[in-house]
Amino acid sequence: MKRFIAATLLAATSLVATMAHADSLADIKKAGTIRVAIDLGAPPYGQLDEAGKPAGSDVEAANELAKDLGVKLEIVPVSGPNRVPFLLTNKADVVMASFSITDERKKVIDYSDPYGVVPTVVGAPKSQALPDFASLAGKTIAVTRGTTSDQALTKGAKEVGGVNIVRYEDDATTNTAVATGQQDLIAAAASVVAQVNRANPSRDLEIKFVMSSAPYAIGIRKNEAELKAWLDQWIKSKIASGELNTIYKKHFGIELPAEYRGK
Repeated sequence: MKRFIAATLLAATSLVATMAHADSLADIKKAGTIRVAIDLGAPPYGQLDEAGKPAGSDVEAANELAKDLGVKLEIVPVSGPNRVPFLLTNKADVVMASFSITDERKKVIDYSDPYGVVPTVVGAPKSQALPDFASLAGKTIAVTRGTTSDQALTKGAKEVGGVNIVRYEDDATTNTAVATGQQDLIAAAASVVAQVNRANPSRDLEIKFVMSSAPYAIGIRKNEAELKAWLDQWIKSKIASGELNTIYKKHFGIELPAEYRGK
């Protein structure tokens, strides 16, 4: 048992030492490649275009990052659940996959400064004027039960009163209800509005207002001070130049909040 414990501790120590060394800024430059984990199944952050090539806001940002770092970009496809494991097991150098900052994740990884936000919005046909929560009074709006969109809508609607919220059990059902005209208004992630329009262009939806925003950042392993410092400075410069806002607006149809536009 003592030998087993000793071996386990040695293995853990070796893993930590390897992780701390393997992906320093100098190592990435020496390799000439940065491996960026991106979820290619989460449009508009990451997806495959009609030619089967990676596209999306995170893909464009990652390309800019690699170019400015002076290395090649290698995209490591990930899904939501395996973003952290891929980072911790050295399958990727960094994560750029609509990676929201949470206290739980911060226990095991570090983040760069935020470079974007995941917005929850209210969408409706262009013909309807809905500038804020107050304009939802007397209206019916669809949302997926238990999501961050549901939470933001419930909070805002409570302050207004008279809002009829129809909760569906999953995103597919919610989106279908709006795409088929069963519902006109929807509370969802900003990317959903574009998805509904693609499913039925005649719905002609647009984003009316943002309910809430959760910042996302580049995920890195802990104790990588040099890499974090470089990434933070890169984000600062790209915010100041407006390049990150240009990418964001292209894919989401709205601008980043003022604090992410150097305003």
